[in-house]
Amino acid sequence: MQHIVIIGAGVGGLTAAIRLGQRGCRVTVVEARDQPGGLAARFEIEGFRFDAGPYILLDRMGLEWAFRQVAIDVEQLSLQRIADVYETDVAGQPFRMFASLDETAAGIESRWPGNGMLYRQFIAQMQSRYARLQPLQCSAHPRLGELLQSGAWRDVGFLLRSLGSVLARSGLPAPLAAALGIWTHVAGQTMAKAPSPLALVPAVIHSVGAYYPQGGIGAIPETLFAAAQRLGVNFRFETKVSRIRCHGRVASGVELCGGEFLAADSIVSNIGLGTYRQLLDDDGRGAIPARTQRMLGSLPLQSPGVCVYLAVKGRVEPPYLRFRIHSEPDGCRLLVTPSVLEPALTRDGWSPARLIAPLHHQRAEAGGETQQRAFVARVLAEEWWRSSFAEFRVLATRIPQEWGSTYHLFHNSMNPVMTAKFMRAGRLAHRSPWIRRLYLTGSATHPGQWVSFCAVSGVLAADRVLQDLKD
Repeated sequence: MQHIVIIGAGVGGLTAAIRLGQRGCRVTVVEARDQPGGLAARFEIEGFRFDAGPYILLDRMGLEWAFRQVAIDVEQLSLQRIADVYETDVAGQPFRMFASLDETAAGIESRWPGNGMLYRQFIAQMQSRYARLQPLQCSAHPRLGELLQSGAWRDVGFLLRSLGSVLARSGLPAPLAAALGIWTHVAGQTMAKAPSPLALVPAVIHSVGAYYPQGGIGAIPETLFAAAQRLGVNFRFETKVSRIRCHGRVASGVELCGGEFLAADSIVSNIGLGTYRQLLDDDGRGAIPARTQRMLGSLPLQSPGVCVYLAVKGRVEPPYLRFRIHSEPDGCRLLVTPSVLEPALTRDGWSPARLIAPLHHQRAEAGGETQQRAFVARVLAEEWWRSSFAEFRVLATRIPQEWGSTYHLFHNSMNPVMTAKFMRAGRLAHRSPWIRRLYLTGSATHPGQWVSFCAVSGVLAADRVLQDLKD
């Protein structure tokens, strides 16, 4: 029986563990924290339950595909389609995104006369592109035949452009374009560098829909963990990997902090870029060409930003997400109010809420803890979110340094920034091009950073392992 060691019990690692366990492999998952889920995990404080990390919405089609591959019924998550998804305010011009295209277009027509129909045309174009491109999300390396079969060859020009270019060509007003590109703003990057597929998100919201599982995003890794346990997957929590040992450009096992060595027939890493930049021993690093090492070292990293966990008092009104975009660096803010979707979360008039703000990785690292905490204070003082509530209490905060130490993040980052250039290059490959029997999973390997994509990446990484074991 082949022994597979998985580094990290995030969503990608959990999904890979199930897939491999179902195919008869003996699987050991090594996790530095005391619980599974990574940044998709949840926690409680003062009786309030929170999703800890940056995940806030679900791509149902991607999650359904991944769950289907590991024989889990997605319906057990009690997915709820979000009707009133988000609101933005760009330079004083509000925009509201509803699941309903009619309702959204009517609001646009009211705010920007003549643009309601233009928006409908844009959405129709993006829905056609999504229908052709979506199947490729479930392929590790789409081949020419797949492009021809799905018709996605027609979208090559689209994929070569940036999000900013796609939205500019739509002819929609600049504030509306900024509101539609909110997913790159909240990731702390510019539309000029962001990948074009982010323009598909509004089309997905109006067609397939944006979803929220009962109990929050954290219900997903908990469901996967339970399935892995039933298969007999061995979990070693509070156990940190110090090194991936390689011999002759072949991964042979992992060294744990404390000196123990776990031999493995294959290794699947769920820690992204840190796999190459932090964990490989001298033999492993020597297998990577110097030019590639320089490229990996130069990739811009995405900070998890800052997060404030709140208890708020007063009636919490839709939408589920409220964004604000300012012109200064790190100028995007997000207020998440899950009690809009789960009223049972409200207790004695108090409801949980999260206040999230991106922070550029280089600025966060240069400013250190002092500047990071000063940024939290500035965000907390802003009137746009405070005016919605009669009272609020700050239950906890997290700054990049705390994210890094708590979740064992590489250089206090989540993964490389998903730029258009990096997406076209294919992100990090599921099967290491340089070291045999080493595989990667997680958001750094997939051109998308919703939690559903992490689940997809787990299946794809596991399938590379199984294919090599068979060969």
